[in-house]
Amino acid sequence: MYFCSMSKGAAWIQAMRLRTLPLSLAGIIAGSAVAYFNGFWDGIIFGLAISTTVLFQILSNLANDLGDGVKGTDNDDRVGPERAVQSGVISAKEMKNGVIINAVLSLISAGLLIYFGTQNMPASMIWFYGGLALLCVAAAITYTVGKRAYGYMGLGDLMVLLFFGGVSVLGVYSLYAKSFLNENVLLALGFGLLSTAVLNLNNMRDFQNDHASGKITMVVRMGPNLGKMYQVLLVMMALGCIAQFINLVERPILFLAMLPALFLIYHLRTVMRTTDPKDFDPELKKVALSTFALAILLFAGLIYVKHYVV
Repeated sequence: MYFCSMSKGAAWIQAMRLRTLPLSLAGIIAGSAVAYFNGFWDGIIFGLAISTTVLFQILSNLANDLGDGVKGTDNDDRVGPERAVQSGVISAKEMKNGVIINAVLSLISAGLLIYFGTQNMPASMIWFYGGLALLCVAAAITYTVGKRAYGYMGLGDLMVLLFFGGVSVLGVYSLYAKSFLNENVLLALGFGLLSTAVLNLNNMRDFQNDHASGKITMVVRMGPNLGKMYQVLLVMMALGCIAQFINLVERPILFLAMLPALFLIYHLRTVMRTTDPKDFDPELKKVALSTFALAILLFAGLIYVKHYVV
């Protein structure tokens, strides 16, 4: 048992699932990249957007550990890594307190982001972003916590698309620019769909245990074979949206930012050939890091185009 050999401090760090953070940052980096390219850069907004996103992601991870642990979905039959509450190293009460503390920290960071990001914006936008912050906290917690957890009703994919795509890309850009950019919808869809692809991999890995535990995911609804086809659709649609965004910028050199697409396409080949659910687990890291690399390369490309390409 992996957690049982850990100190409590190490178990908390493991429960935060730090390997998920690059994926959560991809949309923020992409939206910030476009803001920089269009002349709306603000280092304070960028730093606070990063800290807020990291805290939201950790909150979601801790709440997921709590919810699945209490419901018994995390059990010895589960294919994925052992979780903290499941192992007993961290009690459900301790995890609940951790969720509350992280929720407070998330709201403080989000409040600072809203304060600095909504300067010179109408009061209605302050209320809008304030409500959005509360919604993000609620969504992070209720994915698996509570009797009506939406992750148990097949709604996880939609929420990931909305928050990792729409809120991250569109939300952060508007804080920089104080306006909306239509082209960013393509980026929001692209990074949102890639994030959904990571969740789908997780659900394909856990299909049998989720099905037995009554956790209704998209994969449980459609079955593992259609889940593979769904993965292909998510990744190819995502790459198409990002490619179309680059096409609209009319700087062909930016297509170099899509080099991670080669790894993603190879990933699809692996998915289609996978028969053992545990073999989906390494693919989670590959897709997450490829998505993060795509965002970083896009940012680097837009910086280069802004300063060196006429």
